[in-house]
Amino acid sequence: MSLLTDLINLNISETTEKVIAEYIWIGGSGLDLRSKARTLPGPVSDPSELPKWNYDGSSTGQAPGEDSEVIIYPQAIFKDPFRRGNNILVLCDAYTPAGEPIPTNKRHAAAKIFSNPDVVAEEPWYGIEQEYTLLQNHVQWPLGWPVGGFPAPQGPYYCAIGADKAYGREIVDAHYKACLYAGINVSGINGEVMPGQWEFQVGPSVGISAGDEIWVARYILERITEIAGTVVSFDPKPIKGDWNGAGAHTNYSTKSMRNDGGYEIIKQAIDKLGKRHKEHIAAYGEGNERRLTGKHETADINTFKWGVANRGASIRVGRDTEKEGKGYFEDRRPASNMDPYVVTSLIAETTLLWKP
Repeated sequence: MSLLTDLINLNISETTEKVIAEYIWIGGSGLDLRSKARTLPGPVSDPSELPKWNYDGSSTGQAPGEDSEVIIYPQAIFKDPFRRGNNILVLCDAYTPAGEPIPTNKRHAAAKIFSNPDVVAEEPWYGIEQEYTLLQNHVQWPLGWPVGGFPAPQGPYYCAIGADKAYGREIVDAHYKACLYAGINVSGINGEVMPGQWEFQVGPSVGISAGDEIWVARYILERITEIAGTVVSFDPKPIKGDWNGAGAHTNYSTKSMRNDGGYEIIKQAIDKLGKRHKEHIAAYGEGNERRLTGKHETADINTFKWGVANRGASIRVGRDTEKEGKGYFEDRRPASNMDPYVVTSLIAETTLLWKP
């Protein structure tokens, strides 16, 4: 008699040409991910080969009940680390039946910015550091923390090892490998300052692909925590008090910044970002004011400042960039729950298209 795990792990590619495609889209909150599967007659390699589909938008807070159909357009394909074989994950964005992007579809506007010839010519690269917190199911309290109580103060947990300091490593490693299997350009992981909090980095990714990869990496993480019986939180300040918040530091460079003389281009870009500080903060995630306090390696939300190797600045420039006179910089303001399409495209728009 087969065990349930045997059936879950069946490799259908051994017996059929058919493929399971898991269609993924962003729900009504702008942060919740939804998905459903369909069977395809055979393997596909490009989103243009996939059919559009639909879902009930009244059940996701994205359409009224009397006109509830929302159409999803396949935009990016990844290998499915859960079903494996030829099966795929399909990232989609959402439209009305008339072909208009719905309000929560932030990818559509971002794609317009990234397809602008002035942006294309500069080949914007992004490296996003996605922080998150693992929570115990049902009690919504960080993994490894005593229920209703607190662990020892911060200090021993950052990049730590040991059962009394690193909580959830199996989940983190499973996610790391699953993302690499899927084809996401994950460049690393580490334990964060607050116990139960971790980070993965995606990049360098070019243009719209940075947003695609972060969203699918979040989807994979939530699926893995589902299996593990834990909950993942992207709240920027999940625990009040003397604990670090969670951000999504966004590293950025253009071709001009990466070439000789790029440091001057970087300083010009930072000057532009400073002039639009309020606009960026408004787009950098909900609840970010609880995180950007001027403490715990942040700049105050109402203050814009930059510096070399300064983790208390809004924008941090690395020592290597200063020394070599070219490279990239890090926008430390985005919250962990930011929409990567919004953040990456706004940075490109401000630095490459906006004329002060």
